[in-house]
Amino acid sequence: MSAPPPPLPEEAVPVPVPADGAVAVIGNDKVLAAAQHIVKSLATSKNAADDMIRILSGFDHRLSTITSDLFPSPSPSHSQSPSDADPDPSDLAAFDAAEQLIHLWDTTPEALVFEAPEDDAAHYLAAVDVAVDHLAAGGPAAASGRAGVAVQLAMARLEDELRHLMLRHAVPLDASSLYCSLRRLSLESMDDLDTSSEFDPATPHSQEGGPDTARSASIAGNPFDDQLFDLVRPDAVDELRAIAERMSRAGYASELVQVYCGIRRDLLDECLSVLGVERLSIDEVQRAEWKQLNDKMKKWVHGVKTVVRSLLTGERRLCDQVLAVSDELRDECFVESTKVCIMQILNFGDAVAVCPRSPEKVSRILDMYEALAEVIPELKELFFGTPGDDVIYDLEGVLGRLGDAVKGNLLEFGKVLQQESSRRPMVAGEIHPITRYVMNYLRLLVVYSDTLDKLLDGDAAGDIDASRGDADEDEEYLQSLTPLGRRLVKLMSYLEANLEEKSKLYEDGALQCIFSMNNTLYIVQKVKDSELGRILGDHWTRRRRGKIRQSSKSYLRISWTKVLSYLKDDGHSGGSGNSLGNSSSRIKEKFKNFNFSFEEIYRSQTLWKVTDPQLREELKISISENVIPAYRAFVGRYGSLVDNGRSSGKYIKYTAEDLENQLSDLFEGSLGSANHSRRR
Repeated sequence: MSAPPPPLPEEAVPVPVPADGAVAVIGNDKVLAAAQHIVKSLATSKNAADDMIRILSGFDHRLSTITSDLFPSPSPSHSQSPSDADPDPSDLAAFDAAEQLIHLWDTTPEALVFEAPEDDAAHYLAAVDVAVDHLAAGGPAAASGRAGVAVQLAMARLEDELRHLMLRHAVPLDASSLYCSLRRLSLESMDDLDTSSEFDPATPHSQEGGPDTARSASIAGNPFDDQLFDLVRPDAVDELRAIAERMSRAGYASELVQVYCGIRRDLLDECLSVLGVERLSIDEVQRAEWKQLNDKMKKWVHGVKTVVRSLLTGERRLCDQVLAVSDELRDECFVESTKVCIMQILNFGDAVAVCPRSPEKVSRILDMYEALAEVIPELKELFFGTPGDDVIYDLEGVLGRLGDAVKGNLLEFGKVLQQESSRRPMVAGEIHPITRYVMNYLRLLVVYSDTLDKLLDGDAAGDIDASRGDADEDEEYLQSLTPLGRRLVKLMSYLEANLEEKSKLYEDGALQCIFSMNNTLYIVQKVKDSELGRILGDHWTRRRRGKIRQSSKSYLRISWTKVLSYLKDDGHSGGSGNSLGNSSSRIKEKFKNFNFSFEEIYRSQTLWKVTDPQLREELKISISENVIPAYRAFVGRYGSLVDNGRSSGKYIKYTAEDLENQLSDLFEGSLGSANHSRRR
């Protein structure tokens, strides 16, 4: 890029550069004359002349003999910097001095102007201003090409100086402190549901945490809301801006953009690595195991917010400060510097959006959707103009595809519920794992109710799906619900239909009722204790409680009708003779059948499990209210017919209190201890 500098005077012989980077020259009176010429041409005040004499003395101690008294003090009207001065076009002295200073620094490319004393940098920049102005003015030096060579040499040096300053003064991202901040930012919503594997209703998901409250607490504060990182140390910004202004004014804007954007792009890429946002292909994302992908999706959510609110905001501020010379230049550099960073974020979002559908991804994709939707307004304030419009267009495209992925995965979830056909019944009739999974899953979805209402509003595919199988719900009720509410009703109708089929796996009709009550009550409780209750309303809950009452009545009828039939009054009386004999025999048979049926129920139903304590107690009370009075009345009326022999205990095996104790063992899920109190 740089043309070779003109040769030094014959008498001047270069010597090794001192450790401080100053250039030392040994020469005769011509060197002294040249130094005097430089001071006279560039000094705009006595103080400036003194400074230049001190600088030149660093090159050769003999130059310290120059005195500023040789030069008249400039008038106040010329006290401005050389770049603002309006030199006499006929006087090439200022350019000659600037040219010599530029060439002087060019002889030591390993030395850096901005590592030398502050005044050295100021005078070098002043020399650059003179050369640039002279080239623009088109004077004799410009015509001969000298000004062009000087400017070219100066721009090559400033380009190197810019690169060095940006790298040396870049502020590294502190991975350890950032990690702690990210933990506070964490959206642990999906962690409230065991999603370590693909959806498997046969695998219990028993975690009963509250994802809605956990998530709302975790996002209550964002430590980055009011925090901006200094991407470059503030004391270097003025120097960078001074270089950028001169490169732009000299027509080297493209070189400036190339250096500035290349360095900032690489540094932002390092920041993404610190944040854990990896550069992955679509194929790599799709092949990843769910546990691994879930972790990468969480890091992406955190990374997007941090990149936008800290890194990109800081990058915009840095561009505005360093490239203040041109609005167009700073907008271009901002877009170019951040383009790779933005594309890396968008590519991962796109890859996730086209991943195969599976239910466990919905919550994490919603996290990604909300994070991107949240920062897009902020990005619109950072990116503007035509290049910025393209970035926002791409961001909104990925946002739309993530939204489509959410809807697609919800549809897939409904299909899984409809098609799931595990044939293993719960031995004790307790809550099925699919019930726990689905209800925890739906409770998790309502955390995103505002977002899902927007995504599902007017969703044609979802509306078609939601119109099937809702015969149990009246149209007026469905129309009163939000879009998410209608989808939830649909998904729970799939669950209820699935459970109805699973209840048929039990041969015992009474156990079918226990299974139905357990699962329906669990569903109702999950609805009542979460935002599901607000979305679905009392109408939905009342209907399910009605189903529980109906199942309870069916249970009593199926289990105890036959037992109670042995305690019915058939018109027997305590007569005498053959009639008494016949009655005694029939009463004994009734007691015998009652004992056998009761004990059979006891053996099986102590193994059954009613999970909810209140429901379990209510069932026991209902049984007692039906059985105990009937038994007490039957014993009181006909007990004398069998209580006059030595084997009377064979028929009247229990007192009413004995039966009460026995009934208390039912539905505990373990074999009760028979507590027969036999009459003696």
